[in-house]
Amino acid sequence: MEERMLQRAGRKVGVVGLGAWQLGADWGTVDDRQALSVLSAAVEAGVSFIDTADAYGDGRSEQLIGRFLRGGGVQGVMVATKMGRRVMPQHPSIYTLDNFRAWTDRSRANLQVERLDLVQLHCPPPAVYQDDAVFDALDTLVEEGRIAAYGVSVETRAEALAAIARPGVATVQLILNMLRLGPLEEVLPAARAAGVGVIARVPLASGLLSGRYDEHTTFAADDHRTYNRHGEAFDVGETFSGVDFSTGLEAVRRLRPLVPDGITMAQFAMRWIIDQPGVSVVIPGARTPDQARDNAAAADAAPLSQEASAGVREIYDELIAQQVANRW
Repeated sequence: MEERMLQRAGRKVGVVGLGAWQLGADWGTVDDRQALSVLSAAVEAGVSFIDTADAYGDGRSEQLIGRFLRGGGVQGVMVATKMGRRVMPQHPSIYTLDNFRAWTDRSRANLQVERLDLVQLHCPPPAVYQDDAVFDALDTLVEEGRIAAYGVSVETRAEALAAIARPGVATVQLILNMLRLGPLEEVLPAARAAGVGVIARVPLASGLLSGRYDEHTTFAADDHRTYNRHGEAFDVGETFSGVDFSTGLEAVRRLRPLVPDGITMAQFAMRWIIDQPGVSVVIPGARTPDQARDNAAAADAAPLSQEASAGVREIYDELIAQQVANRW
């Protein structure tokens, strides 16, 4: 698999990683055996970057990853976790060095490591980005050897730019897919110029861009695609990328003819992200080993044609931009 450098972290990672939210919670039931099979299939397919968080299943995702990596003697996989979202309500005052130490100690135990590869603030309140003490505390964690590098997972383009401006930030994680083109014009060029890695999450718009859903598709009660369609639990942009389901389905119908022969709709969606200058790694989730293998295969697809890329932009401008362009 093609590798790209996370410059400030000093690590290379494969361009397709694995997002592990679904291994913890909020995507329906995934039992331990299934989760471990997904992890194994992903790594065997060349994945070398796994993204998780302490809030995913209250640590279950981290624990499963730690169990897999330590039990199988897997080497060379970079694990990025996140911290901050386990504490509610969210307030800037919780982002302190003492809390960071406690939170990272818990993640270190869950992942069974002495030092965390990468820790990201997990979509913190906007005021956090302007607080020098927060980033001084993160620098202290690096100095203490608790973490190797840190980044920020963001909701908006303004937050991404604020994070990129911080000299110690190694990565920015954001939503980027064919239904969320906002970061292309300013955020990705700024990240490239600063040497900040870009982790692209929600690449399939919560599965919409897999092409497997229609108007009759339903989701489990414990799946955020059921209970967060209007932002009832967290930012609505995390569910179907903030696009209403019916509009998303129409966009997929119009995107489908652009898919090249020999690849799936999902691989087309991920290849589009990989082709964007500045993207370091895309992190699709997977609930089955076959999904993990198919996702990894997107790295082998040929770069998309200019015609296909222009078609994506046209569909976005006509159907999607009015819902998301001014919000995220």
